[in-house]
Amino acid sequence: MGPGEGRLDVARVRGLFPGLSDGFVHADGPAGTLLPESVVFAVAQAMRVPVADRGGVFPASARAEGLVASARAAVADLVGGVAAGVVLGPDPTTLTWTVARALARTWRPGDEIVVSRLDHDANIRPWVQLAERHGVGVRWAEVDIETGELPDWQYDELLTGRTRLVAVTAASSAIGTRPHVSAIARRAHEVGALVFVDGVHAVAHDPVDVGELGADFLVVAADRWCGPHVAAVVADPALLGELAPDKLLSVSDRVPDRFESGGHAFELLAGVPAAVEHLASLSEDATGSRRERLRTSMTAVAVYEGGLFEWLDQALRAMRHVQVIGSAADTTPTLSFTVAGMRPRQVAAELSRRGVCAWDGDFSARELFDALGVNEEGGAVQLGLMHYNTAEEVGYLVDSVAELRPR
Repeated sequence: MGPGEGRLDVARVRGLFPGLSDGFVHADGPAGTLLPESVVFAVAQAMRVPVADRGGVFPASARAEGLVASARAAVADLVGGVAAGVVLGPDPTTLTWTVARALARTWRPGDEIVVSRLDHDANIRPWVQLAERHGVGVRWAEVDIETGELPDWQYDELLTGRTRLVAVTAASSAIGTRPHVSAIARRAHEVGALVFVDGVHAVAHDPVDVGELGADFLVVAADRWCGPHVAAVVADPALLGELAPDKLLSVSDRVPDRFESGGHAFELLAGVPAAVEHLASLSEDATGSRRERLRTSMTAVAVYEGGLFEWLDQALRAMRHVQVIGSAADTTPTLSFTVAGMRPRQVAAELSRRGVCAWDGDFSARELFDALGVNEEGGAVQLGLMHYNTAEEVGYLVDSVAELRPR
């Protein structure tokens, strides 16, 4: 093994997940992952003791402060940010809207933003709708409909001195494509634009560093990496300090608190550090700080998942009745496909009957699937692997899809 590399013992890892006892093959990770026992325990423990709101002088309030601080620190370690720049919230869409509204106050008629067809609608619709309200132009980065890639060279033409924001995903949860985000961000920064990166899907599969991506804002969601339904936006605290989000008068004006006007589900916040620690401990070879252990473990995850996915991807592409969408060179272990003569909902139902959890539809990638022309038939079927999936399960997935035939 090279520096920073580690091994992943999937048998040990699977023993951490009580949800695997249902006997299904869980290939539905892109829409939400299973929870390890450590996360379940952390959330349950937080609900067994008094936890009040923040700001009090008594122990139950101090516990709330501790839960918030621990969650911020854990997310910062996960993506290489700083705790003071971690905004916590219930889901990525809500947080993106919060940041978008604050940024839109700085836009002027004639300004422009750039969004991409590859993205989840949560990183498109807030920007597009607010641009329309403020008289701001919207320019679209297009997907190569053959490969599913998002070419970074097109941003040379899309970006101008009027561009204020570029919104782009670090990885598509629909077809797995990983754009060259750092190259896009470099181009955006050269014209003075800010970059908002959707890291929701990417963080579950690789080591991620907000600085290396070039992201001014990075949104993540714990339920995509074995945590509770908690999301976060990570940014430079100084940048957050320049923005004035909508908030209640009673909410502190400090950063990052000013972005959290809705309060917190404190018991769920307890699961965030547990989920990050779960990721950091996946490789038994990982040592050092939590950030260092995360890099080692997530590198091991990427290697392990990549090997499984190569088998799944190649096997499905070899089937004459299956059409895998896209063929990007760099992807997460996620794909979408269609089956000749069957609607996606039929395929998902047949897979469920065989004990496979798989989603169907457009996976909130409406712009992408419209561009690819698959929404007319009900979208596609999605399979996504996680670090708790096995080679045996992949073999079963391949066999199950091979058996599908229209009735």
